[in-house]
Amino acid sequence: MTSPVLICRPGERGEALANALRATGTPVESLEVMALEALPESPAMRIAWLDIDQYDKVIVVSPFAAQCLSNALDRYWPQLPVGIDYYSVGSATAEILFDQLGVRVRIPPAASGQKGAVNEHGENTSEALLSLASLRDVAHQRILLVAGEGGRTLLADTLIERGAQVRRVAVYRRVFQPPSAAMQARLTTGDYQALIVTSGELLEHLAKWCDQAALNQPLIVSSHRLATLAGTLGFCDLKVASGATPAALAATLERSCNPKGADVDQGT
Repeated sequence: MTSPVLICRPGERGEALANALRATGTPVESLEVMALEALPESPAMRIAWLDIDQYDKVIVVSPFAAQCLSNALDRYWPQLPVGIDYYSVGSATAEILFDQLGVRVRIPPAASGQKGAVNEHGENTSEALLSLASLRDVAHQRILLVAGEGGRTLLADTLIERGAQVRRVAVYRRVFQPPSAAMQARLTTGDYQALIVTSGELLEHLAKWCDQAALNQPLIVSSHRLATLAGTLGFCDLKVASGATPAALAATLERSCNPKGADVDQGT
């Protein structure tokens, strides 16, 4: 029996990734080590939603943050105010905002294919989002950043350095748990085809259970930043997808399992 590909993306996005992989005939098992929980609305959140029309830009960092924002604005704004520019790191987040709120969303530019390009690898990252021309000159602009608890501070820090007034609202938390006994056994023995991880926090969490056999197995990540982190954690066989979408991850898995005639994606 073919060993499975292990994924750890929670919720509906995890199901979408699993379905995309299974459509190619790949067996999939979920590690189920993280859940996302919406935070109860605080007075600070309520003020942010009521004052949404006071912001020049709204940046939403993940699909779950987009869902939480959409639910909140539906309660307070039967009709959204105009004149706000919306941004997201990836297309999945943008799709939720468009479907739920009907707003157009700016996302990182595609790879230009030119050496030295800001988003040379075509990745959906905070760095790529910050390369947008409309986010370079933001002096005196008010920006609302909708995210989860913790996580990277690069977006807020950089925009503040560029002169913006940034308010960060955390709308959900990540809840981590150990892998099941069966999944711990797979990580100990390396009994799987590949591991797919698209979050630095998840990668650091999983590394606690990865023995050398697992560190030698293919690890597929969604950015070169994650590949660098993986290297520091001891992972040896790194494959970098062009983004975090199911299609990008499935394509990288296909190249990993069938390398003949295809370029090898090696993290650096």
